[in-house]
Amino acid sequence: MACYLLNYGKIIIIMKNSIIVFSVSLVVLIITGFTTGSDVASETKKTENHLIAAVLDSTETITAEDAAAKAAEKAKPAGPTLTPYKDNVMATYYADKFNGRKTTSGERFHNQKYTAAHMKLPFGTMVRVTNENNGKFVDVKVNDRGPFSKKLEIDLTKKAFMEIASKKGTGSFKVKMEIIEPAAE
Repeated sequence: MACYLLNYGKIIIIMKNSIIVFSVSLVVLIITGFTTGSDVASETKKTENHLIAAVLDSTETITAEDAAAKAAEKAKPAGPTLTPYKDNVMATYYADKFNGRKTTSGERFHNQKYTAAHMKLPFGTMVRVTNENNGKFVDVKVNDRGPFSKKLEIDLTKKAFMEIASKKGTGSFKVKMEIIEPAAE
C-alpha cells in the first residue's frame, strides 16, 4: 500500500509539471497568433524555452543561507552613508573679507566653494548640512576652525549658505548636520 501511495504522489507531481508546460505552450501559441512561419516558429521556440525555464526556476528551493546572501546583496547601500551628528544647531556664513586668506588647514578660502569651518570635526570631513525650515541641503568639506561663538555650530561659505537659505536676507538659521561616510567598496 505504501508503494502505491508513493507512486500516486509522483504521478501528481508529474501532472502538475505537465499542466504548467501545457499552459506555457498555450500562452505562447496565443501570443504568436497560431502562425507557423519559420522566423515566428523559431521565436516561438525561444520564447517557449524561456518561459519553461522561468517556470522551472520558480519551483526551485533555496537554502536559508542563499536567501540571506541574496537579501544582503540587495540591501547594500548605493552611495555614501549619513551618520547623524547634531540637530537644531545654528549655521552662519563667512564674510567676503576672508576671500583669498589661508584657512587653518592651509587651503586658501574662497566664498564660491563648498567648504565650512567647524571647531571639532577633522579637516577633510564631509558634512551634509540641512536647513530645518525648508529641507534643502548642501554637502561641504571642513577645512577651517570656527565659528568662535558658543551659539553657532558651523560657518558655511556664502555660496553653500545661500543655496539652502529660505530667505536670502538672513545671516543664520537652524540646521541639521550629518557626517557623510564614503561608500564601502
